[in-house]
Amino acid sequence: MTDPRTTVVVITHNRRPELLRTLGHLAALPERPQVVVVDNASTDGTADAVARHHPEVRLLRPGRNLGAVGRNLAVRQIRTPYVAFCDDDSWWAPGSLAGAADLLDAHPALATVTARIVVEPDGTEDPIVGELRDSPVPGPPWLPGPALGSFLAAATVLRAGAFRAAGGFHPRLWLGGEEELLAADLAAGGWWLTYADDLTIHHQPSVVRDSTLRRTHGIRNTLWFTWLRRPAGYALRRTLHLARTVPRDTASLRAFAEAAAALPWVLRERRVLPPDVEARLRTLEPAQRDSTARSYTG
Repeated sequence: MTDPRTTVVVITHNRRPELLRTLGHLAALPERPQVVVVDNASTDGTADAVARHHPEVRLLRPGRNLGAVGRNLAVRQIRTPYVAFCDDDSWWAPGSLAGAADLLDAHPALATVTARIVVEPDGTEDPIVGELRDSPVPGPPWLPGPALGSFLAAATVLRAGAFRAAGGFHPRLWLGGEEELLAADLAAGGWWLTYADDLTIHHQPSVVRDSTLRRTHGIRNTLWFTWLRRPAGYALRRTLHLARTVPRDTASLRAFAEAAAALPWVLRERRVLPPDVEARLRTLEPAQRDSTARSYTG
């Protein structure tokens, strides 16, 4: 069942054991996808281990930690029409890459297909799956699943051309909720995003993570996205709401300080979304407000 339509891109930083496990799973897939690993300046021997144990993998070493922008580096170099992202602690289930490629083949206006996320080792659904499955975003009748307002990079197959046309991940956001801005820009370009319940990716969360830094970046990036793309009145209300509701701690204070310090470039790059895309995002507000699965903004 070799399938040449999709390249899998994995970004990694100092998670050698988890990455080698992921590469083992990807090597066993019936689709036999091309795999590109972007090593974000690991210091634990990750690059050498990949070269030794998985010589078939294309290894990129940018020499510094690019965060999510490491995916941009990889997508610029691939030649397949589709790219599947996964993290170094997640892997695609057999047949899911081919299933996503089939959906993208069949629907030319579809940019992303997000899979069901199963958390290992217990095999339970990630809490976010229910929100994806029941997404309130209105979509066209041809869409093969629920329309989404955003996507989760580690569980999504994308049309590579759409990704490049939208500019990929913004270099300033680095990592933490970086998908929201790209998703909005894809929608502004006329593309649609969907969830496919019959496709699966497995996620076994790494114990090597800085949850405080991730939350800081998540809050900061939420503010930046709001200021970059949402109407002025909404942006002000959203900012005040976040100021009232995020945890009152050093991480939140740092997030607001970093966001505010960037106002000059944010204002230079500000481009409000088209009214139809803004209306689409507004339908998500009640679900996001009541969400128990979203952790970036508290």
